[in-house]
Amino acid sequence: MTGLRVLMTLDAVGGVWRYALDLAMGLHARGVQVVLAGLGPEPSSQQRAEAQAVGPLEWGDASLDWMAEGAGDLAPVAGWIDGLATGHKVDLLHLNLPTQAVGLTCGLPVLTMSHSCLATWFDAVRGTAVPPEMNWNRRLTAQGLAAADLLVVPTRAQGQAVARLYPDLPPVAVVHNSSQAALPLGPRRAEVTAVGRWWDDGKNGAVLDAAAARSAWPVTMIGANQGPNGAGIALTHARSLGPMSHNRTLDHVCRTGIFCAPSLYEPFGLAILEAARAGTPLVLADIPTFRELWQDAAVFFDPRDPDGLAAALDALAQDPQARAQLGQAACRRAERYAPRHQTAAMLRLYGGLVAPRASARTATG
Repeated sequence: MTGLRVLMTLDAVGGVWRYALDLAMGLHARGVQVVLAGLGPEPSSQQRAEAQAVGPLEWGDASLDWMAEGAGDLAPVAGWIDGLATGHKVDLLHLNLPTQAVGLTCGLPVLTMSHSCLATWFDAVRGTAVPPEMNWNRRLTAQGLAAADLLVVPTRAQGQAVARLYPDLPPVAVVHNSSQAALPLGPRRAEVTAVGRWWDDGKNGAVLDAAAARSAWPVTMIGANQGPNGAGIALTHARSLGPMSHNRTLDHVCRTGIFCAPSLYEPFGLAILEAARAGTPLVLADIPTFRELWQDAAVFFDPRDPDGLAAALDALAQDPQARAQLGQAACRRAERYAPRHQTAAMLRLYGGLVAPRASARTATG
């Protein structure tokens, strides 16, 4: 696939940034040029420098769908992507939001990811359908999925969740996310660490905060408590460090005694993978995604039971041998999600999309 040119969308406020940069680095090493196309809040100067070290970075004025007030806010997206695709002469579109596939006219193959969506979030977190005032988002997501040539999901669990709610899907492929960040290993601290956008109810920060009141070890929560959409959470028992750079977060995660992920909704969970690579023992919410990825390599708990979570944390805190064994199991499991596997899988999918178009051009030429 040397010489292939891919336009990949991303944003600077969520996990998609890390996903896109890590994947782009892996692709670049295999001879693929990736044009990064961002929407939503502007990246920091540090983020810009990181992205531009991988490939060209473009930034548009339109909103991300989950931050938009209505479909009209997304109207400029298709034209902007079409223009970039033509200007950079790319062969393929890799869109990290399905709504970005709506209205495209460039005629290129479209691969879209489902990292998350409102409909599957409401189904998992609230047990309801998307509220009527947000249904425009669900409608555009459905249109984008139907318009794509291929849907990629990071877990079978996310694929099944999407399929339950969106009947008109393109072919679906599972490609696990990966992490290639350097790990700052060192002595462990007697504490529990968690990472997330805590303003998002799907991250279930309130249950971890309640468990922190009962936990023998202190609980540290890294990540924003106030969201760009106005949502927020007040933490009263856990120590809140707020948002931190990726390097500082890694330093904390790799030196903590236990890593906890209490999420009610998580299509993959990159911070868990980073903790596992460092051999940090995992205590995870018992949800389909985490069972699929970390079965037999983590302790699981009912994510709606703070007392049960506190008990699980205390049992592990009091058992150094169990922590060591669990950390080793997590580290071994993390090998399944190495960057080389993700890069190879995506290259196969890209080739499957681009080859038919190239053959058709050759035949008609």
